[in-house]
Amino acid sequence: MLTQSTALIWLLLFSGGFAAASVFYTRRKRSTLEDYIVARNSQGSIGTILTLMASTLGAWILFSPAQAATWGGLAAVIGYALGSMSPRLVMIPLGRRMRELIPHGHTLTEFLMARYGRPMYGLALFIMLFYLFIALSAEITAIAKLVAMLAPVPLWATAAIVMGTTLLYTTYGGLRSSIFTDQVQMMIIVPLLVVLCFVGWQATGGVLPTVEALQAKAPQLLDLTDPVGVKAGLTFFVAILLTGIFHQGNWQRIYAARDARTMRNGFLLGGALVAPFIFLMGLFGLAFVALAPGGDSSIALFGVIMPHAPAWFVIALIPLGLSLVMSTADTAISAVTSIIAVDLRRLMPDARAVTMKRLARWLVLLMAIPVMIVASQGYSVLYLFLLADLLCSAAAFPVFYGLFSRKHDGFTATAATISGLIAGLFFFPAPGDKPTYLLESFLLAAFVPVVTTVLIRCVMRGRQEFDFSTLSTAVRRLDQERV
Repeated sequence: MLTQSTALIWLLLFSGGFAAASVFYTRRKRSTLEDYIVARNSQGSIGTILTLMASTLGAWILFSPAQAATWGGLAAVIGYALGSMSPRLVMIPLGRRMRELIPHGHTLTEFLMARYGRPMYGLALFIMLFYLFIALSAEITAIAKLVAMLAPVPLWATAAIVMGTTLLYTTYGGLRSSIFTDQVQMMIIVPLLVVLCFVGWQATGGVLPTVEALQAKAPQLLDLTDPVGVKAGLTFFVAILLTGIFHQGNWQRIYAARDARTMRNGFLLGGALVAPFIFLMGLFGLAFVALAPGGDSSIALFGVIMPHAPAWFVIALIPLGLSLVMSTADTAISAVTSIIAVDLRRLMPDARAVTMKRLARWLVLLMAIPVMIVASQGYSVLYLFLLADLLCSAAAFPVFYGLFSRKHDGFTATAATISGLIAGLFFFPAPGDKPTYLLESFLLAAFVPVVTTVLIRCVMRGRQEFDFSTLSTAVRRLDQERV
């Protein structure tokens, strides 16, 4: 395809270009630590839509939806697409409520601490950081594997370049930098995804030949009532929905939106517009089963396209992959930075803003080391992803029920989460096992906490109700000091 030196040059050129543009943009905006973390009320509807789309459409869309289609069929693809859209829609009422209760908020962890106390805060904090680490590792692994398919570039080299340039501009400019590059990257992602679909259309010869071949080889993949496909689609929907609402990058954008109406419109369209892209990427998995002679289903999309791809398109895959990866990676990095800075402020209330920002940067850089180690090995992080999904499923109701119920408390939230984890892990597959009861595992993790909450409330009646007005005073703006 490409020589190693050619691929490295294009890789450095595009990733360095994104970093340079972002640094140039943010250097003119010397801001407070508050602005660095949350960019409060700064984004209109268009900016919110673009940053949410970019932070959703990671490099995983080139691999996971198509692979899911090869065994789950059309029903799995639909479930995947709807699942990817659903967290944005659910976060509209959650985000509106959070802005009402904590107008000066920054992170979900602030709400957890003020509402439930240390045990639930610590448990949910671990879940959030674990998920962000896995998501970041998966994205860097994906771009490393993509470049390795195009040229003999070592995985560690791609991981180091992409992680290094993303860290450069994200730690320098904070959330504003991430949002700016998201908007630029969407200008690259959308046209190149359209081109990819066109090249794929030509490679398959159109819909009719693909459908005819699929009906001959695996007709169950086209059957929307196929039990395997339906179960897979429901699994993807539940897992992605309950995981997405814990992503701190989403909560940053709740507060970055100009007002509640802007937030609602941005999350509504930002969620709805990603579903068609994921659906189209999933269809390549069906084409792979129908037309390809076989092989690795994890690269089903490339198995269909690459034999017929022109040289210019091979080069274009590098900026496409980089845009997809860097838009989600900088969201994760900015999210971790915000959590670190906010929680360190609790431990170091008298520290200056410059000190907090410096500590947050160094701790994120330390986290990047294991991320690059994992990515350079090319491991599949699917199992860890599923485990993170299970953890989020168990914590979802206990955490967010407290946004609306005064009777919910920290003890009940913690006990309900633990009960959901125990129930879900009972059916969760061991490493290497077939995920036969994966959907049952997620459903138990999600609904057992509801039952536990009801039982605890019946047994422990008459407990003091929580005063929501205390939340607005418990969380304050971080500083007004320039950093």
